[in-house]
Amino acid sequence: MNVTLDGSALFDDQGLQMEVGSYSRAHVERAIRGLDVMLSIDLGERTREILQRGTLRAPSRAAMQARTDSISAFIDGDTHTLRTADRQEYHNIRMDSFKQIDESTSGPGIAIEYEIVYTQLGV
Repeated sequence: MNVTLDGSALFDDQGLQMEVGSYSRAHVERAIRGLDVMLSIDLGERTREILQRGTLRAPSRAAMQARTDSISAFIDGDTHTLRTADRQEYHNIRMDSFKQIDESTSGPGIAIEYEIVYTQLGV
């Protein structure tokens, strides 16, 4: 099973790494005049960062450009669903950046190492 973003198999499974951070919490603290207390209001879970690293392979430079363009199209401000090969699902994620780290020729084709940063919005 491939890694999919909104049902589209955009990524190669080999060498794919996911680093999932923890959710942050928001709160408001208020002092109450005349009382020796502090009121703390929990505003719930907010966001967490998900980092994806891997390698993309394509038979030609034009095919690689088409792959990277289709991934970059998800940097649109909308939320998406990411499903990994081990059946983990991450809902309400926004792709914040897609960075190509290194490019090399691999046999008859091209390979690039990449990094994607997602923000998963709180539930």
